[in-house]
Amino acid sequence: AAVFSTSKAVVSTQSTGDVIINKRRFKYETEIKHNPLDYDAWFDLLRLLEADGSIEDVRDTYERAIANIPLVASKKGWRRYIYLWINYALFEELEVEDVDKTREVYKACLDIIPHKKFTFGKIWLMFAQFEIRQKNLSEARKIMGTSIGKCPKPKLFKGYIDLELQMREFDRCRKIYEKFLEFDMSNCNTWIKFAELETILGDSDRARAIFNLAIQQPLLDMPEILWKAYIDFEVEEEEHDRVRALYKSLLQRTKHVKVWISYGNFEATIEEAERARDIFEEADRSLQQESQKEERVLCLEAWREFEMKHGTEQTQNDIAKKMPRRVKKRRKIDVEEGGEGGWEEYWDYIFPDAEANSSNLKLLQMAKMWKKQQQESSEEEDEEEEENEEEG
Repeated sequence: AAVFSTSKAVVSTQSTGDVIINKRRFKYETEIKHNPLDYDAWFDLLRLLEADGSIEDVRDTYERAIANIPLVASKKGWRRYIYLWINYALFEELEVEDVDKTREVYKACLDIIPHKKFTFGKIWLMFAQFEIRQKNLSEARKIMGTSIGKCPKPKLFKGYIDLELQMREFDRCRKIYEKFLEFDMSNCNTWIKFAELETILGDSDRARAIFNLAIQQPLLDMPEILWKAYIDFEVEEEEHDRVRALYKSLLQRTKHVKVWISYGNFEATIEEAERARDIFEEADRSLQQESQKEERVLCLEAWREFEMKHGTEQTQNDIAKKMPRRVKKRRKIDVEEGGEGGWEEYWDYIFPDAEANSSNLKLLQMAKMWKKQQQESSEEEDEEEEENEEEG
């Protein structure tokens, strides 16, 4: 009797579970029938079936789901749909372990994507990685070659390079980098990574040639990181004269305070204190001529820090005399259409050399005024003498 009772309870529990599953399935199927493009409902249904359904049932549901191609021709509108294909491929490879069917799913997915409008790099990369897991390297290369030929994009070039790096096929990496740069010569990260590859391989001359070619490009997306990488490369190579030449070349293109400070600090790190001091002094003059007050303060602070570490008491006093006073001022707010904008407070820097020039200017103005007054007084005396002579 006890055994019969237990068996009955198990059957009852199973029946309850089946009822719940069937109700959920009916709910998802109803949502899909109402809107076949409701991909979230498809995902819910597939999760339910993968947990409790047969392989054929799951496979049939995936086929039904992927048949509902998005109506919009935008990548955003396709993203959820593509994940149906991704899940389908993973299901076939990991759960069913059907290699041929997995390959078929990937190929069908790539055939349906409108690559001329947009593509999904993730699919190409996953397909190639799948073939590598099957030890089919030639097919993986064919997939990646097709991807950069049909729809070149940075993610695909990088993925292809990573694939060849894993295989330690460095000559192939070089060729892909060349193709990558033909696609986009302005991408500084690509130039840097290419040069880094040659550095790792111990070919400094190749790396230097790549950097040289890179900085000559008329359009670069992030030139500051490219120049920094090139300078850092030459520093690592201990080519100090080349580093100096790079800084001088860069300063012909930009007088940015960070370049000046970096140049000065470079000389300081290799214990060329006099060279560093000359650079900071030249930077101060340049920024003064450009009337870049805040940048000049940054330069002077870096110079002062340098002198505290490497200078003498005399040089430390000299730089202290160059430091500006910080004063609060008021200025009128400019408003369009001639309205009243009021006033605002701001901080300004008064440099000692500017104050000296201001004092000299005032003395010069006073001298000119005195001279003018003397001339006017002399003219008045001459007029009086002439009048007296006429009266006499």
